[in-house]
Amino acid sequence: MSRHRTSLFGTGRPVPLDREGKVRVQHLARCLSRHTAAGEAYGSKITAKVLDVLHRAGKEGLGPAYIAGFRHALAAGAEFVMEMDSDFSHDPADLARLLRTVYDGADLALGSRYVPGGGVSDWGLLRRFISEGGSTYARLVLGLRVRDLTGGFKCFRREVLEAIHFDSVRSRGYAFQVELTYRAVRAGFRVVEVPIIFRDRERGQSKMSWRIAAEAMWLVPRLRFR
Repeated sequence: MSRHRTSLFGTGRPVPLDREGKVRVQHLARCLSRHTAAGEAYGSKITAKVLDVLHRAGKEGLGPAYIAGFRHALAAGAEFVMEMDSDFSHDPADLARLLRTVYDGADLALGSRYVPGGGVSDWGLLRRFISEGGSTYARLVLGLRVRDLTGGFKCFRREVLEAIHFDSVRSRGYAFQVELTYRAVRAGFRVVEVPIIFRDRERGQSKMSWRIAAEAMWLVPRLRFR
């Protein structure tokens, strides 16, 4: 994690993730979204606006948060839209590989832990079972060939997101990732899995739980048979 924190703004300054640190990161994000000079106050040489920050009134779940971001990106004219975990479980160095896969003809490039060359690091047996078991369950129920259906490291062509009717998306939790990929496949888009190594976060705790897993198990059959 430290190597990504060091390279984030080219300053060599760590970005702490404790409670005080979160406030600092939020302040930095707001500054970067408002004015170039604010970034320079943190020691970086930013010459253009590089960040938009969306603030919501309250927590509505993972799915609505992603949809808000997708709508914003599409409205801003983005041709490619990426999603990833920002705790460095997803390696930012892999962003270029996902984008290259889309450039080479994929409509949706999906960072995959469960294809040859992919994997996970620092996970316990229970979390491995929930994650890989959930992907296998969804793949069998939905009749898909995609091996990592629960992953959240993706690069979309804008046409894929435009074809997904956000108002009809049912999933609010982690089943949202499954639903998005399923809708893309059903719409005839080409999905390509790119092997990645998923590393567990160094600070904080995963929100994954048996309740979230149960919600996904209940929603997946409804996607297939509705």
